[in-house]
Amino acid sequence: MILIIGVRFRKSGKVYYFDPSGFSINKGNHVIVETARGVEYGTVVLGPRDIDNEKVIQPLKPVIRIATEEDDNTNIENIEKEKEAFDICLDKIKKHGLKMKLIDSEYTFDKNKLLFYFTADGRIDFRDLVKDLAAIFRTRIELRQIGVRDETKLMGGIGICGRPLCCHTYLADFAPVSIKMAKEQNLSLNPAKISGVCGRLMCCLKNEEEAYEYLNSTLPHINDTVKTIDGYEGIVHSISVLKQKAKILVTKDNEKELREYHASELTFERRNNNPDADNIVIPLPDEELDEDALKELEEMEQNDLEELTQQEEEQHRHNEKLVHQQKKYPKKHKPDHPGSTSHKKNYNINKPVNKKSSRYNNGKNYNNRPYNGQN
Repeated sequence: MILIIGVRFRKSGKVYYFDPSGFSINKGNHVIVETARGVEYGTVVLGPRDIDNEKVIQPLKPVIRIATEEDDNTNIENIEKEKEAFDICLDKIKKHGLKMKLIDSEYTFDKNKLLFYFTADGRIDFRDLVKDLAAIFRTRIELRQIGVRDETKLMGGIGICGRPLCCHTYLADFAPVSIKMAKEQNLSLNPAKISGVCGRLMCCLKNEEEAYEYLNSTLPHINDTVKTIDGYEGIVHSISVLKQKAKILVTKDNEKELREYHASELTFERRNNNPDADNIVIPLPDEELDEDALKELEEMEQNDLEELTQQEEEQHRHNEKLVHQQKKYPKKHKPDHPGSTSHKKNYNINKPVNKKSSRYNNGKNYNNRPYNGQN
């Protein structure tokens, strides 16, 4: 077992885990920690708790310190400077005539790096812009191109459910969302109803996908022919996934009748392995499918996949660059804490000093020579 805490940073929904290092840390405290980006100021969202060693990615970095009042003031100062940096970068973008939309700016806590987030159609040559910004801010500059989903995650907002956006509050990583998920949940295939603030299919469609997949596997499809427990053969008119019931149109005494049955009372041919089943679009009752709307949904899905693929490729290139830099410029050994002496050389103070050594007086022998104020 190992003791950990969960820390979230100001502009990241993801929770990172650290070793408390003997500090008395509670949920809500601010801490200073070291991440891949440098020294960061974070908020503890998960108090100290024990967890199995196998579930933790080693090595687990320790907390540097609990944030002091000075650290809190530094964080506030960084936020103010980010606003100034945003305005300056905006002016420089206009000066260079770059077709990019600046979204946000962010300082690392130690001000070793200044990041600018932007969106654009295609790739942008911003080398001259980086040179101008580096000359102004005198620190490392990083311009990071993001997608519309990441833009919404940074900016925040209210969803159609009336609650704060999932991506801005707790969602760490984005997962591909498809039209199939909306069909599995028997939702209306209307872009206005199943798309989020970002203009992509809503992330929450992913939340109950597995549950609906299982429940749908126990039910027949609409228009399927089934046999009922009381011996009738009929056609599925509608289904209620959560209730696990289906309305069947049966013929009794030459008259058609609509009856409701539980899934366990029906016999039908299951189509779980049918590759064409995912491509069958069945509208809700009294709903007319709009070809333009369906095409718009397919375009949303395709754009989402392309953005995620591009971000994964960029992240892969970034990781390779970091590995290359670490191999080329390995970090020097640092003490475990400020009071550590493990890094100091062991000098024997009783050992006589060799005055003729090149380390002293350029190897000259000054024994028994009077000092005249000159070397």
